[in-house]
Amino acid sequence: MSQAPANSNATNNTFEFDSLQLARNYRKAVAREFAPVLSGTVVELGAGIGQMGEEFSRPSTVARYVAIEPDPRFHPELRSRLPRADVVQGYLSDLDPSVDPDAIVSANVFEHIEDHVGEMRRSCERLRPRRGGFAIFVPARPEIYAPIDKDMGHYRRYTRTELLLALAEAGFVVERCHYFNAIGYVAWWWMMKARGTRSFKAGSVGLFDSWIFPPMNWVESRLLRPPIGQSLVAIARAR
Repeated sequence: MSQAPANSNATNNTFEFDSLQLARNYRKAVAREFAPVLSGTVVELGAGIGQMGEEFSRPSTVARYVAIEPDPRFHPELRSRLPRADVVQGYLSDLDPSVDPDAIVSANVFEHIEDHVGEMRRSCERLRPRRGGFAIFVPARPEIYAPIDKDMGHYRRYTRTELLLALAEAGFVVERCHYFNAIGYVAWWWMMKARGTRSFKAGSVGLFDSWIFPPMNWVESRLLRPPIGQSLVAIARAR
């Protein structure tokens, strides 16, 4: 029986997909962060139209990919992008009980769920038989919560401490947790918070992804993790 997460805050806005489609380098960078858990049977929560799933399912170590998405409007494109994936309409509770995931991944999902700890706990329970990995990517820093966050149905932007506490309460052992995209923090504060912009411009997204993001991400991922960022990445394991 399909059941939504308690008090989930869904949004009908799809402009996030338009901007994400242009952010090719950004998507690949998130997938590199998730690499430690991308093997065996991987389940993605809130797969949308499959933009991140294309990256998450690409490694040869991924034997089976299951994309879970509650909104039926997204399923035709999701199936088109991920023809070899198993697509489930609904939530984690709708996943066949016989499936024991080696990993559960999510990108920009848990900020939409009011009872986010409860949903993390359900993920931990599904991962416990194999001590599976959990990779999560969420918006960061409440001080840059802007009108566009509300438009997108975000309950929160996380601090690192808040995310660590939520994962621990859900039963996970956190292997690493760090901020991502420091320059994006500055851009989000200026455009979305200070100026109150409530949409993404294709030209700006393309410019940022092609020329600004790659060198900054190289520094963040290879030399020094930033003390602040537009997003947070965490890799955890069920205990």
